Amino acid sequence: MGEKTVTTLEGREQAPPQPVAEEEAGHGFLHRLRAPRRPRFWFEILLIALSYWTYSLIRNAVPEQKHEALRNADWIWRTEHHLGIAVEQSVNHTVNSVTWLIIGMNYYYATLHFVVTLGVLVWLYRSHPGRYAAARLALFATTAVALVGYYFFPLAPPRLMTGGDFVDTVLVHHTWGSMASGDLKHMSNQYAAMPSMHIGWSLWCGVTVFALASVPWARVLGLLYPATTLVVIVATANHFWLDAVGGMMCLAFGFLVARLWFGALPYALPRWVPGTGGAALLPLKV
Repeated sequence: MGEKTVTTLEGREQAPPQPVAEEEAGHGFLHRLRAPRRPRFWFEILLIALSYWTYSLIRNAVPEQKHEALRNADWIWRTEHHLGIAVEQSVNHTVNSVTWLIIGMNYYYATLHFVVTLGVLVWLYRSHPGRYAAARLALFATTAVALVGYYFFPLAPPRLMTGGDFVDTVLVHHTWGSMASGDLKHMSNQYAAMPSMHIGWSLWCGVTVFALASVPWARVLGLLYPATTLVVIVATANHFWLDAVGGMMCLAFGFLVARLWFGALPYALPRWVPGTGGAALLPLKV
């Protein structure tokens, strides 16, 4: 039989619309892939562990270009003097003169970077499952683009500058835990200071808590955390101010990736997704 036709009001015959099942199926798969869904606990644990292992492996595999890193540090230092913001040395020496304070900052630098970030991820997983995947993607994209900076712009931290007269506070006060100084320095690339992921991660935590927390004190802590981290990375001579700017730019890229993939910023997505519920997940009320 011939193909059926449809007569329009104007008397012209045309073929009926073709089925769009295949096209809708393709779009449907992409839509399902991009739609927020209930996170799976063990998958998330494995994904985070694998991602951090990969990040550390690549970061530490970047050649330690000492000469170029020191030259870049001198350029950053001159640029900050030109901008009138080169106060890292004063902050470093002033805070180092208060022993209990600088020791606390050394441990802060070594531990909270991981503890708080994981804590916020757990909180999102339990209390905001609909937003978890998008927020996680923003964090992962932030971290991934930082690797580009480590490769193309090796940078010595202030404490390693030649003639910089900065105090390496971990060495001076014999504190533990920092991969950047002391006995653990050989386990980490010493010339990967730009961008600062202490700032990238802490700002991600702060923005997330401020945007989603329901109690005022938690929102205030969300704002204080990246601000305090900024003081710590400078006081311990692990970063320049401009390293922090680099971390902020990486975070902006991470949120852009999440926005393009999910069609909205993480915090604008629904809190819950099908298959999750407040009573079932026992959300953390923060």
